[in-house]
Amino acid sequence: MPAAYLSTAYLAPVQYYSKLNAFDVIFLETSENYPKQTYRNRCHIASANGMQALTVPVEKPLALKPLTRDIRISNHGNWRHLHWNAFVSAYNLSPFFEYYADDFRPYYEKKFAFLIDFNEALQTMICDLIDIKPAIIHTSIYTPIVENDFRSSIHPRNPLQDAHYSPRPYYQVFSEKYSFIPNLSIIDLLFNMGPEAILLL
Repeated sequence: MPAAYLSTAYLAPVQYYSKLNAFDVIFLETSENYPKQTYRNRCHIASANGMQALTVPVEKPLALKPLTRDIRISNHGNWRHLHWNAFVSAYNLSPFFEYYADDFRPYYEKKFAFLIDFNEALQTMICDLIDIKPAIIHTSIYTPIVENDFRSSIHPRNPLQDAHYSPRPYYQVFSEKYSFIPNLSIIDLLFNMGPEAILLL
């Protein structure tokens, strides 16, 4: 298929990974003015209390309109520990958490300076686990109008506004309590379905 444009994303939702699987080439947007309250620094998981948002804190930039590639991760607080504990609490009983835990744990023990580097390191590892191999090209300038533009449409406030994506239900640990919650972070699909995750993308 032709190329698609995506934003960077922290443990992106299943919808995002369906694009990584569908398109041979992905232009990863690094040159936009960084928008707040998006998947760029947050993900959603299914916890015992329902859907839970986890946010990577970022430093307040010096520039008025910083570029995404210049956004730094804040090391204040204990967010890495909190995120990891949230994963353990939510997915410890899932079929594949123990199988994949050692792949994920090092990313929560190492400090990354830039958000985009952290996101991309996780994404590369997850693509390897799922066995998808998109060619990723970083943008050098921002082009406002492009084909197959998912930079803004994959957004927590606009869930599933995508004519080419329809979530397919799969087993979730807390589905008996909350029924199926669509389009959570890719880790929800991976920890619950393991090698079968690719079949749902």
